[in-house]
Amino acid sequence: MVSVIIPTLNPSKEIVHLFLSLQEQTVPCEIIVVDSSSKNGFVDLARSYRAKTITIDPREFDHGGTRTLAAHIASRDIVVYMTQDALLNDPQAIERLIEPFHHDARIAATFGRQLPATDATTFASHLRAFNYPEESYVRSMEDSARYGVKAAFISNGFAAYCKNALRQIGWFKNNLILCEDTYAGMKLLTSGYKIAYVSDAVVYHSHNYSIREEARRYFDIGVFHRKERGLLKDFGMPEKEGLRYVRSGLSYLRRNHQLRSVPAFLLRGVLKYAAYRLGNNYERLPKRLISKFSMHKNWWEKPPE
Repeated sequence: MVSVIIPTLNPSKEIVHLFLSLQEQTVPCEIIVVDSSSKNGFVDLARSYRAKTITIDPREFDHGGTRTLAAHIASRDIVVYMTQDALLNDPQAIERLIEPFHHDARIAATFGRQLPATDATTFASHLRAFNYPEESYVRSMEDSARYGVKAAFISNGFAAYCKNALRQIGWFKNNLILCEDTYAGMKLLTSGYKIAYVSDAVVYHSHNYSIREEARRYFDIGVFHRKERGLLKDFGMPEKEGLRYVRSGLSYLRRNHQLRSVPAFLLRGVLKYAAYRLGNNYERLPKRLISKFSMHKNWWEKPPE
């Protein structure tokens, strides 16, 4: 049995499909919803599907702290994190996601494959193909020499963790601008654990970010890398992964006969890299500009820890 944790904020009615698919899973699921005071009657809907609900002030939401709060409430030894807009592919998805835990005691976290939603753009579809390949794998700290920070990649869009391992690394870190999952991944690997990617545990989940939204997201990633540079130094320079992404994207567009999208793809790449570099040097920027560049503007209003 597992505890499925879903942070929510005014989700669409489509979340009913997620609740129904959770009830159909071959592994019994305790559903825990942490809702940031939705205004659309969602909490009553969640309770009607027997979900445990926790309501928080939206200003209290914290990428790491909120997920840790829910883990403390969870009654199961394995916690599965999902997002409100993800859809499980089949009734065996969670069973497959947690299968690696039964075969290797050093595996502390797993994450599944995310396929693009039906309305995904070409750019969103490529990002899913880049981050979620067809073949499963297992990563340890030994793989950081080859894969850099990508060795620690994990996505809380659909991921499972052993609570005991999370406890040992101090749970998810509080007050991160984003990337609480990547931070946990790095801590797990440096603590001697492994991360497994399970390609046949599938959800549909993608975002059609505009150029501006992508740039703001990469500004925040730059901020995250700057603030966690002490931990990141064990994994090498993240820019190498950016070059691999560009090569992958050009190949993807060529294979899918989307050569007209090459200029837009390259422009997005340039802007994302520029935004990342700005975020990585945010301490040198005027404060009035920082929140304009950032996707998570409310984060800058929080007191530093």
